[in-house]
Amino acid sequence: MRRHKGWVKELQIEPSGMVSARIACPPRAVPQPGRYLLASWGEAILATPLFLEASFEDGFLAAPPAPVGWDPGTRLELRGPRGNGFSLPADTRRLVLAALGDTVSRLLPVADAALRQEMAVVLFSDAMLPSLPSAMEASPMTALPDALSWADFLVLDLPLEQVSRLGDRLEITGDAVLPCPGQALVLASMPCAGLAGCGVCALRTRRGWKLACEDGPVFPLQDLLDNP
Repeated sequence: MRRHKGWVKELQIEPSGMVSARIACPPRAVPQPGRYLLASWGEAILATPLFLEASFEDGFLAAPPAPVGWDPGTRLELRGPRGNGFSLPADTRRLVLAALGDTVSRLLPVADAALRQEMAVVLFSDAMLPSLPSAMEASPMTALPDALSWADFLVLDLPLEQVSRLGDRLEITGDAVLPCPGQALVLASMPCAGLAGCGVCALRTRRGWKLACEDGPVFPLQDLLDNP
């Protein structure tokens, strides 16, 4: 696993009140959307996974929440990036993003890349939103099921505890099927980051039990539904 040096350049308070951290690091350490970077510091026993919110020439903005105890200047030992990230089909023209957790931050780099390719992008979330590009629409989660037949591709930010209720949230129940393909970033605690196979981030999929730290954290959406 690749190792890098980095440091906390600044802390930022997001509109939601959560704190994100701008990390200075080598360009090769910056994780792609959906992948994660492991950060260790000081006397911390476990490494913290960091996800991309925005990238800069000297590093990246890590999606919140920043670990308690971080201050500007905190030195970091970085490992990775690790895991599977998002990969949109080349023919995608209409993209739906949905954050089922308490932040949309991990979806913002996907939105930025899609807008640069002139895709139509709609974001669904009940979380407090940051300032968004004028070309991107935003709607509450209750409107998501009606948008699925419009979308070419669906990208979710999905807490592990909501995986079992995903079909209900998308109104994909009974004989209903998902009208478009998609991917989901399953956000889970990953204390061993795949080094010990501890199973804390395990989830049941159509292909059997998988670990978010190794097999994900981005999974094909169809693998998480009873009816793909």
